[in-house]
Amino acid sequence: MNITNWTKDEFKTYVLIYAAQCNYIETDEESIYILSKVNETLYNKIHTEIVHDNDYQCMEKIKEYLSENKYSTIDKENLIKEIKDVLFADGSVDVLERNMFLILKKIIN
Repeated sequence: MNITNWTKDEFKTYVLIYAAQCNYIETDEESIYILSKVNETLYNKIHTEIVHDNDYQCMEKIKEYLSENKYSTIDKENLIKEIKDVLFADGSVDVLERNMFLILKKIIN
């Protein structure tokens, strides 16, 4: 998928799935939370793409999308809140998730 053609929903879905998988375990609770925010078809499409990307590729895609698209301060704050909600969906946040959150927060802001 060409990220320059991503919709805002595709980008958000990519970021949320990446957050859920950053510790190599996507829990049912995390998946259910993401599916409450996006439709299942989009979730499955992006999920198929993200499993083929390594961490570096994920971060580069996120950076590239943000550099090429206008994301308002409110949009950024909402995305950061949704990332945090994904990470807390299973009731705990481990070191990998916390570190990834700090990196994503820095990239998004």
